[in-house]
Amino acid sequence: MKTENGVNTRGLVLDMLLELERGGEYGNLLLKNVLDKYDYLDGRDKAFIKRLTEGVLERRIQLDYVLGQFSKTPVNKCKPLIRCLLRMGAYQILFMDNIPDSAACNEAVKLAESRHFHQLKGFVNGVLRSISRGKDTLAWPDREREAVKYFSVMYSMPEWIVRMWLADYGGKVTERMLQALLEPRPVTIRLSQRISAQEKEALLTALEECGAHPVVHPYLDYAYTLGKTEGIASLPGFDKGQFAVQDVSSMLVTECALAGRDSTQFLLDVCAAPGGKAIHAADRLYGSGRVQARDISGYKAGLIQENARRMGLENLEVRIWDATVPDESMKEKADVVLADLPCSGLGVIGRKPDIKYRVTPESLQEVAALQRRILANAAMYVKPGGRLVYSTCTINKAENEEQTAWFASHFPFTLQSLNNGLPEACRNAETEAGMCQLLPGIHAADGFFIACFVRKE
Repeated sequence: MKTENGVNTRGLVLDMLLELERGGEYGNLLLKNVLDKYDYLDGRDKAFIKRLTEGVLERRIQLDYVLGQFSKTPVNKCKPLIRCLLRMGAYQILFMDNIPDSAACNEAVKLAESRHFHQLKGFVNGVLRSISRGKDTLAWPDREREAVKYFSVMYSMPEWIVRMWLADYGGKVTERMLQALLEPRPVTIRLSQRISAQEKEALLTALEECGAHPVVHPYLDYAYTLGKTEGIASLPGFDKGQFAVQDVSSMLVTECALAGRDSTQFLLDVCAAPGGKAIHAADRLYGSGRVQARDISGYKAGLIQENARRMGLENLEVRIWDATVPDESMKEKADVVLADLPCSGLGVIGRKPDIKYRVTPESLQEVAALQRRILANAAMYVKPGGRLVYSTCTINKAENEEQTAWFASHFPFTLQSLNNGLPEACRNAETEAGMCQLLPGIHAADGFFIACFVRKE
């Protein structure tokens, strides 16, 4: 299918899926780059590209299960291009009611032929037409006898992750999480807390008039979800630094870090890129305290600086520093240290679906070891009586609760209640004890973990 400009939209999707097969950059970044490059396309064409690319990524395990029922050649034995074509066609047939099955089949055959796979176009056509005929009588795993396989196939989640979550959270909560991770995630913005009430009212009116339809988030009165998310940078107020794009889970980290600490003069963020939490903290501390945001590379530091400049934050300093390397010059200098550390990212699969295919049980162990190295250095930077907030965007006890227990047993810190920094809907016995695990489908936020420590005097 070609657009008026002669662009083959399915060809673009195929090229992106092939790039992801080769282990390139994350799908959300690849998709953004392609949509930016072809910004001149009609909105419907861009929506089609986005839906098909994200859909194939999100449903890959389920699609392969279906293909396995109709293809004599196992999916993993197919040529990468044919495998991607079959997944694209199957997704359109199973999940895109506005696309005729015949169009999904025919366009896949045309792509196979145009990409020099003439000899396999009959195979592609046969498999997809068989799915079209048999889609209403598909055989799925038995929920009662094969719970792990059922959840894995129906929600396209690797079995080992399903097994881990079932052990930690049980079937009911696990299924709610799996459902939520397949639902569209809203874009959330954080209004600058330095704009006046009149400016806020004018901004919200302007966003409503341009079709963004902001709705206040139930957790924070300065957080809003947007109904329209295309062209964020062109929305009213963006270039003036009146708002930043940030999930509410990330905002809650800063809320917990600064709750009840009006005397905070210096906050250090040891792994800050792209800078959401550091910028939020600088916004909160503007006129009373300063923030230093660190990250490992010049590229990441540049992202933070770019966002800080747009937000007009002169109290935020950016520095390139490897968090695994101790910095003696910062010993006991910070009132608050933010340690939002590299993690497996299982809590944000809803935004980055290819995470679930990249992460492995072995990689969880590796990242946990890295976290401990960074935490050992971060502990050194906290003043006596100061606060360290540890956070991750994952749902994995080895990276969260177990790391918290390890840190508390090896360093002169005690856990402190998070309840002053959390909305009532997120409070429980665990948050009173100093830890919070946000779960998609259970909370109105991404999957996130927060722990708060105070250094002993």
